Amino acid sequence: MCLLCILLPVLVGLICAILGYLLGRLSSKHTEELIRLRGDLEACGKEKERLLSLNATFKNDIDDWKMKFNSLQSDFDGIKTENDDWRSKYGSLKTEFDDFRFNLAAAPAASTFDVAMAAMAFGKKIRPDDLKIVEGIGPKIEKLFHKAGITTWKALSDTPVETCQRILDEAGPNYRVHKPETWPEQCRLAFLNQWNELKEWQSNLRGGRKE
Repeated sequence: MCLLCILLPVLVGLICAILGYLLGRLSSKHTEELIRLRGDLEACGKEKERLLSLNATFKNDIDDWKMKFNSLQSDFDGIKTENDDWRSKYGSLKTEFDDFRFNLAAAPAASTFDVAMAAMAFGKKIRPDDLKIVEGIGPKIEKLFHKAGITTWKALSDTPVETCQRILDEAGPNYRVHKPETWPEQCRLAFLNQWNELKEWQSNLRGGRKE
């Protein structure tokens, strides 16, 4: 027998054994790696589920906060509108107050009723605050204005013509025909003791109206 015939099978067997050992180790290593990777994949899946659940919670919280924000924004807009309304009303009231203060400062001081001057201008004795000295006002209309709280020359001089007309309109058709457009001014002249001016002006009036 030759030596080569003996060594060749031994070498082939040895090589096969080594290859088998190496393949076994490699397969075992791949199996362990696969198990580890599978565990990591399962852990990633669980973490994914946790993050998805957390994201859903955050989304619900964000939606709730959006609703609260919209509600607060609506309340703020309402308060802002009310504030603007109050500022507008305050500005209007301040303007009225300033006008009233200016008119009060500019208003002439009440003069003492001059009985003699009134009697000389009208040729008869005039009672203080007699509304019938106004051209166009008779006893019935005087009572009507007294009932409305207008009892003095000063009060009637401060009464707008529109208010005078409303008092007449509400009293009925018999009073509605009267036109009070000059009555406040006539009372102003009487209040200021400007009797001659009042008498001269009344000479150009008919029923309290300008001719």
